[in-house]
Amino acid sequence: MDGSRIADIIEIEQMLARYAVGMTKDDVEAVVAVFAPDGSYSAFGERYGVADFPELVAAAPKGVFSVSTPAITFDGEDAARGEQPLCFVAQTDHSMRIGYYTDTYTRTPQGWRLQTRAMTFLRRSGARDSGRAHDPRRPAPRRTSAS
Repeated sequence: MDGSRIADIIEIEQMLARYAVGMTKDDVEAVVAVFAPDGSYSAFGERYGVADFPELVAAAPKGVFSVSTPAITFDGEDAARGEQPLCFVAQTDHSMRIGYYTDTYTRTPQGWRLQTRAMTFLRRSGARDSGRAHDPRRPAPRRTSAS
């Protein structure tokens, strides 16, 4: 590992930890804060912009977002990509969802932020997919000129 990147790795890991804690605590402001202003989250066949997060987080099941250490690769000084395994345990019945995030990160004036985050679910059947739009409460993404 390149020793000059250790501070960047720690900053990215802490940013991702704030995402997981924010989701666990249902703190949408903390979740939004880890994304670049033009960042996005992809799952359920849709791409959601930061403006969609309040409704999206409100519709998400509540529980513990347990993540592991991300695998990070740098693409220059101000860009990186990574993958991070996830185990979500629902609060109401302790059912689990497992999978991984595929991310891109960007360095902003405020520090490292998520540029894109895409979810892949690991199914009991062995399938891997981005999820199904099975919850009627989940909002459709807003369509803007950036979408």
